[in-house]
Amino acid sequence: MKAFGKILGLVLLGLLLIIVALGFALTHLFDPNDYKEEIRQIARDKAHIELTLNGDIGWSLFPWLGLELHEASVATLTAPTQPFADLQMLGLSVRVLPLLRREVQMSDVRVEGLNLRLNRDKQGHGNWEDIGKNLPDATAEAPAPAPVEPVAETKPEKPPQPIRLDIDSLTINNARVEYSDEQTGKQFSAESIQLSAGAIHEGASIPLKLTAFLGSNQPLMRVKTELNGNLRIQRALKRYQFEDMRWSGEATGEPLQGKTLSFSTQGQLLVDLAANVAEWTNLKLSANQLRALGELKVNDLDKTPQLNGALSIAQFDLAKFLDSVGHPLPAMAPGSLSKVELVSRLTGTPTSVALEDLNLKLDESTFTGRIAVDDLAKQSLRVQLKGDTFNADNYLPAKSEAAKGATAARQAEVQSSEAGAMAAGGSTPLPDAPTKAAWSTDKLLPLTRLRSLDVNADLTFGQLTLSKLPIQNAALKASGIDGQLKLDTLSGGLYNGTFQANGTLDVRQDLPLLALQTHIKQVPVERILQAQGKNPPVKGQVTLDSNLTGRGNSQKALIDSLNGTASFVINNGVLLNANIEQQVCTGIALLNRKTLSNTPPGKDTPFQELRGNLTFRNGVASNPDLKVRIPGLTVNGNGDLDLRVLGMDYRLGIIVEGDKRDVPDPACQVGTNFQGIEVPLRCRGPLELGAKACRLDKDGLGQVALKAAGNRLNEKLEEKLDKVNPKLKDALKGLFNR
Repeated sequence: MKAFGKILGLVLLGLLLIIVALGFALTHLFDPNDYKEEIRQIARDKAHIELTLNGDIGWSLFPWLGLELHEASVATLTAPTQPFADLQMLGLSVRVLPLLRREVQMSDVRVEGLNLRLNRDKQGHGNWEDIGKNLPDATAEAPAPAPVEPVAETKPEKPPQPIRLDIDSLTINNARVEYSDEQTGKQFSAESIQLSAGAIHEGASIPLKLTAFLGSNQPLMRVKTELNGNLRIQRALKRYQFEDMRWSGEATGEPLQGKTLSFSTQGQLLVDLAANVAEWTNLKLSANQLRALGELKVNDLDKTPQLNGALSIAQFDLAKFLDSVGHPLPAMAPGSLSKVELVSRLTGTPTSVALEDLNLKLDESTFTGRIAVDDLAKQSLRVQLKGDTFNADNYLPAKSEAAKGATAARQAEVQSSEAGAMAAGGSTPLPDAPTKAAWSTDKLLPLTRLRSLDVNADLTFGQLTLSKLPIQNAALKASGIDGQLKLDTLSGGLYNGTFQANGTLDVRQDLPLLALQTHIKQVPVERILQAQGKNPPVKGQVTLDSNLTGRGNSQKALIDSLNGTASFVINNGVLLNANIEQQVCTGIALLNRKTLSNTPPGKDTPFQELRGNLTFRNGVASNPDLKVRIPGLTVNGNGDLDLRVLGMDYRLGIIVEGDKRDVPDPACQVGTNFQGIEVPLRCRGPLELGAKACRLDKDGLGQVALKAAGNRLNEKLEEKLDKVNPKLKDALKGLFNR
């Protein structure tokens, strides 16, 4: 038995030596370079590709089936002179005996100088679509269809077992991939590709490192990137993992306006095709100053994928971040957008994404709710947020230098008029009508962005500050699509009163059209003016209804084109720094041809009600029915408010009862001669002056004197008629009163 075993061993050894000898003979006596043309023909016939071998072919047979190709290129048979791939060198070797067991055991696989060119022509045809396709035989006639014979039922064969891979290492140096589309003119490239992988075994962790330079021409972009991690492939389970993945790099180009974005992301990736699930856990993301954590999970990979996950962004300076990526914001209030923090749950589909259960901290404000893009292609934005406090003024662009200069010029004009006006005496000439524009010419709206907007917003605030007005329990609902925006409502409490507005904005044309309706009820008018940094000329609870339209993209353009109507009433108010009683007493003293012995006390004039209606035409509001109820006085007026320069020009008529004090001024007493007579006033100047811009209208006072003279004549006539027959008295009175 021992002899038989020894003989068998010698036979096997002999066979091995013969195989080695044959391999040695084949590799030394057979030169594959002598058969390049035959190899090319086999590539045409079997693989349907055009293979060009400009360099030498090196090979070995046993125990490794080794191959080296130099200076090779590959083209399709339809375009044999236009290679879509070429390489400087490909080297690989395979163990011979494991091939018999359907196992691929390779040593190092090395690729040098791979250049892959993918092109889609003007007809939309890609050069890669012809790979493996044979040339059509134009001369061959289509064979007649063979008669269909019944096919005998066969038992299904068992699926072949997958080939087992076993590679010691994979290295790709200096590779390049280029894609161009002649229809759009777009080009993408990946250059200087360096790929190195450790031992590749089924189910084992495979160290992987990839570096490349990515580029595009529309927009012009360059990205330096590096990918590291451990790849685990379990093909039998349809399970693929990328463990300890880290992708980092730097990007620059036109979208970044010459700035550089440094980015890094890492985590654990899993794709389980058997369960139709993909996961990204322990996600960490950084982009310049931004830092984020999260996790993502996608279900139903075989149907419509459904995204779920969570995202947390640490507090960062959004203004500085946007500036670092080439998108600086307009100048805002100091500190705006310097503290931004977000925590949210993520949901999505291939066409939508949403931030659910959102908690957003924006500087000193906190918002909760939902932000979603219902249609990524249309950028359909849906917002439902509830905030505690929010000062919208802090996020508006600062005024331009031109606007600041215009404001300063008008303030100087107002101050000059105010210096010449006497709040108490009122004996100076009427202030001049203002001429300086009161509104900015800065552009208000980004028309291009608004035209593409598809938005539906529902916002509520504990307190919203807008135009320096603190609106309590504010609610805002707005929508917009195809250049037509709608403000469904903006409402809330304002200084213990209420405020509500709604309107539309049409930005489809170069000059946007604004229509706005407002309703203000029982709001202190002086608080509104003080919030705008103006000295109020009047106090009181204002109720205002307006329906206005304007056209343009600046404050000045909108005011210059303002049209519509408004009505207002101010209750229980005070005309500040305006002693109307003094003005009236001065007029009565002139009519009485007397001099006031003292100045009526007080510098303000209280009133019960001030009301009127306004009609706006191109920025000028006509007010034909101004009425003021003042104890002891009735005031009627008409005039214009020129909103373009914030000026006024009014004529007032005051019906007085005279000095009703316990010790009245004799010069201000109203006798029967002056009963029912209106004392005329003229008010002209900047709107901010209010009643300080009013003076006694001496031209109109002459008409009052004539009427007073008529009253005195009637009084004397009464005295004469008392002495005549009563019937004759009535007839004469009727004659004089005609």
